[in-house]
Amino acid sequence: MTAQLDINQLLDELETGLRRILEERNVTEPAVIGIRTGGVWLADVLSKRLGIDQAFGELDISFYRDDFSRIGLNPKVKPSSLPFDTEGRDIILIDDVIMSGRTIRAAMNEIFDYGRPASIILATLIDLGARELPIQPDVAGRVLSLDAHQRVKLRGPDPLRIELQETGQ
Repeated sequence: MTAQLDINQLLDELETGLRRILEERNVTEPAVIGIRTGGVWLADVLSKRLGIDQAFGELDISFYRDDFSRIGLNPKVKPSSLPFDTEGRDIILIDDVIMSGRTIRAAMNEIFDYGRPASIILATLIDLGARELPIQPDVAGRVLSLDAHQRVKLRGPDPLRIELQETGQ
């Protein structure tokens, strides 16, 4: 399975898909936002590949999670950083893995607290399906189906790599 998860191939797929969507939607000056942690690493790489000179934003969605009252605060929480105004902007929102859609919902809630964007394009490296909410990526590097005892994890930031992990079930 590791051979199928070549990071450069997945990044090429994301870049190609994003370029196509930006052209189709006539988006010329998108703002890029990565969801911590893996999405931030990807936002850095993809911003460079797409030739976007503006600094990218970083979201920490910890306070926006719908299970916050149950799980409490992660001690590694850092404030979000958006070095641009989201009001009226076309946003590329990037995360490493989408599964239930809950992380993306939390990220969009936070983005709207900063201002109402014109549009949000969702890009994820891996799409695992298993949605609990009707949220779909506009572009994904790869769609995977994992067994119950498997997990996929983006490691990085330098070098970026994908690990397929087996759990004890």
